[in-house]
Amino acid sequence: MADNQSVLSVSIVTPDGQVYNEQGDLLIVTTKSGQLGIMPNHVPVIASLEVEEARIKRGENEDEIAVNGGFLEFSGNVATIVADSAERQDNIDVNRAENARERAEATIKKAQEAHDADTLARAEVALRRAVNRINVAKH
Repeated sequence: MADNQSVLSVSIVTPDGQVYNEQGDLLIVTTKSGQLGIMPNHVPVIASLEVEEARIKRGENEDEIAVNGGFLEFSGNVATIVADSAERQDNIDVNRAENARERAEATIKKAQEAHDADTLARAEVALRRAVNRINVAKH
């Protein structure tokens, strides 16, 4: 890549450590306000992230990371995502994610029948996370 003014440094960290650290041309994330694309020299930004994929374009290549919540800070061509959890596309165990999806769906059904709002909310988050992981793995 060219000089530092024309590339982004993208780092994704979780409580378990660094998941991603590369340079790219474009970062695409989904914030609480909608989708956000960041190119080099973008204005500084801080945003809360949805449970969704982060895409980093690097020339002809694109990396996809399943990001489960957290926030993005961007300044000086450095983007840092601090996420509750995150997985690179090639590290996702699809069978495990499918099992998590099935467990979450079963828990949602039971919570709806029992009118348990707290359990329902937790299960819905678990379902979104599992579906996100499955979608990223299958791209």
